[in-house]
Amino acid sequence: MGGQVEFLVLPDNPGGAAAARTTRPEPEPAKVITHASGRPWIVGTWDDGEMLTVSRGRKRLALLGCFRTTPADLHRALSGSGDVAALDAFLRSVPGSHHAITSFDGEVRVQGSLSGVREVFHATVEGVTCAADRADTLAARTGGDIDTRVLAGHLLSQQPWPLDGRPVWRGVECLAPGHYLRIRPDGSHRAVRWWSPPPAELTLAQGARRVRRALGDAIAARTASTPAVGCDLSGGMDSTSLAFLADRQEDRRRLVTVRREAADPAHDDAQWALRAAASLPGAESVVLTAAELPLSFAGQLACDDDLEAPYPWSRVKAVAAHVARQLALRGVSLQLTGHGGDELFSPAPSFYHALARSEGLRSVRDLRAARSMYRWPLGAMLRNLLRDPSYRQWLTTASMSLTEPAGGPTEPFTGWGAHPRLPAWATPEAVEGCAALLREAADRATPPHSPEAAQHEIVHAVRQCGTKIRLTDRLTSRTGVAYHAPYLDDQVVTAALSVRLADRLRVEQPKPVLAAAMRDTVPDALLDRTTKGEASAEVYAGTRRHKAELLTLTEDMRLARLGLVDGTALRAALLAPHPAARTFIPVVTTLACESWLRSVEAARTRARRQEGAA
Repeated sequence: MGGQVEFLVLPDNPGGAAAARTTRPEPEPAKVITHASGRPWIVGTWDDGEMLTVSRGRKRLALLGCFRTTPADLHRALSGSGDVAALDAFLRSVPGSHHAITSFDGEVRVQGSLSGVREVFHATVEGVTCAADRADTLAARTGGDIDTRVLAGHLLSQQPWPLDGRPVWRGVECLAPGHYLRIRPDGSHRAVRWWSPPPAELTLAQGARRVRRALGDAIAARTASTPAVGCDLSGGMDSTSLAFLADRQEDRRRLVTVRREAADPAHDDAQWALRAAASLPGAESVVLTAAELPLSFAGQLACDDDLEAPYPWSRVKAVAAHVARQLALRGVSLQLTGHGGDELFSPAPSFYHALARSEGLRSVRDLRAARSMYRWPLGAMLRNLLRDPSYRQWLTTASMSLTEPAGGPTEPFTGWGAHPRLPAWATPEAVEGCAALLREAADRATPPHSPEAAQHEIVHAVRQCGTKIRLTDRLTSRTGVAYHAPYLDDQVVTAALSVRLADRLRVEQPKPVLAAAMRDTVPDALLDRTTKGEASAEVYAGTRRHKAELLTLTEDMRLARLGLVDGTALRAALLAPHPAARTFIPVVTTLACESWLRSVEAARTRARRQEGAA
């Protein structure tokens, strides 16, 4: 745990062997696992404890990541499988977060996770399909450049599906969730679906039991491989639940909880975290004071070697790295985070649209509560409930409303969610590029993740969170600490999606499914918390401290060179007052894209110098 991972999967033919010679990842020396033929199959870098491989005749099966299974289990799966497709049931049953890679007499299967924490990218190299866990490493070998239309999509208030499934590098593709890549012996490929969202039919009690079991297995898949586990303990239900689960494992490891002190004195997370820590007497408690933590936006001018895509959490990258270093100093190599809990168990505003359709008059009480909470005008809410567009219609409307003023929290949404918006400093070229991508998706009748809007929204949110976790893990792993989000494991996601819509919501109980799942594990007083902290104070403080660096990013903007933003307009927005942190989010998103472009430019300059020196 906590090492740098990078790998390529190659077809079992001469073209794959040739691609291995031209796509060997850095740094050297790379590890190589071969097909039964002796040709290279998996080439890359990883810690030995993260890879489990077995073979039976001309069949190979490898798991890379964290998992709770044994070589004997893998052997049994191989012996009962005559084709790579026959492994679906077994792979669904393996807890954890991992890639699954098989080689069956020349046929290759590459599968990641539903959330994208373990992603699968693929491209054509030396005339054959190669797969990898990173898009930028493939692009570097295929000569793929930046797709400016896709990059413009990263300026959106939120990237809808399928825009969020498109790599920013030309010539590189990404699998849709619930699919695996099947590479034929001749080097061609096709994507095969192995998972679809389950029907939402379990009662609260049934669903809670399934969620509890899945979360317990997710924690066990991680604690079994490390002597010390770090866990965020913010005081919220998500991280608190993970800490108590880790503390109650049968093969209990040393547990170190970590809390970041909030800048806002009115923030009440601290008192809840203290109450949780008091019920975990065997755990070591680490509190990082606001004075010692880097502020938001620290280190924004530093270039990064991770060039897969703009980092959505760029403003707190220095904070994440600092926390990881503190855990590493205490002998911890794995950090558990509660990210993913909100996406699974806190219904988005658009959930109420789906609830009204599934529950009819029984949803009136919940709709009244939602209207009060979100301050929806009655007329707007009723008009919204009467609209029921298909996903294709939703995409078409989204393509025509990119520059309309955002309605904000008082705007009701249809079941597919809020339409994305571009910031005021986006150029007409950026607007047209995003609109074209949305129109193309609508023209292709791109299906949603689920025909049920509420299920689609959760899968989409899980995927968005998974990307952030994947990039953060690579950031913290540089210090030797892996960053894990158990809520995003396949089994946990599937369990949460299995619960009836009506049971996912209680006016008097935040996250009723998770609360019910943890009722015998976490003290009731902690599960019954009804408040939630927010981090706008950190945003404002960081902006004040690092405004000079942020303004530097608005000078000679690489985004402006590409014709995507008006740098002067962005600079004005950065200098303007923002009475609500929500209005500052587009600025943060744009600066993350600018930082990424500058990192790409620096990497290219460094590569040219190295070539010249050679």
